[in-house]
Amino acid sequence: MLIIEQLVTSFISAAAFGIIFNAPKQSLFKCGIVGMLGWIIYILMSLNEADTVFATLLASFVVAVVSQVFAKVYKTPVIIFSVAGIIPLVPGGLAYDAMRNFVQNDYNAAINLAAKAFMISGSIAIGLIFSEVINQVIRNARLNASARRMR
Repeated sequence: MLIIEQLVTSFISAAAFGIIFNAPKQSLFKCGIVGMLGWIIYILMSLNEADTVFATLLASFVVAVVSQVFAKVYKTPVIIFSVAGIIPLVPGGLAYDAMRNFVQNDYNAAINLAAKAFMISGSIAIGLIFSEVINQVIRNARLNASARRMR
C-alpha cells in the first residue's frame, strides 16, 4: 500500500508543478509519469537501505533520461519534463528542518541537515548533467558513424 500511495502522490506533485510552470496541457500526464518514475526509484532504493544521496543521484539520472526520451518522442523541450519530474526529489523538507534548527539555535543538527540537503541537491544536479553528457556522447557517436558511411 505504501508504494501505491507514493506513486499517486509523486504523480500528482509532478503534474501539479507542470501546471505551475505552464507546461502544455497535453504534457501534464507525461510530467507526472516522469516524476513518478524518479520518485519510485528513490523510494525503492531507500527501502533497500541505499544511501539517500546515491538514491537521489540514480533517480535524477532516470528522470533526465526519460525526459530526453519523451522530449524526442513528443517533440517537446526536455525542460518541460525534467523540471516537473525532478520536483519530488527536491529536499525541501530537509532544508526546512535545517532552517528551523538554525532558528532554534540547535546548530549541530542544523549543520548536519543543511549538509545533507546540499549533498542531495548536488546529486540531483549531477544526475541531470551526467544524463546530458551521455546523451551528447551517443549523439556525437551517431553523427560520426553516419559521416563515415557517407564517405
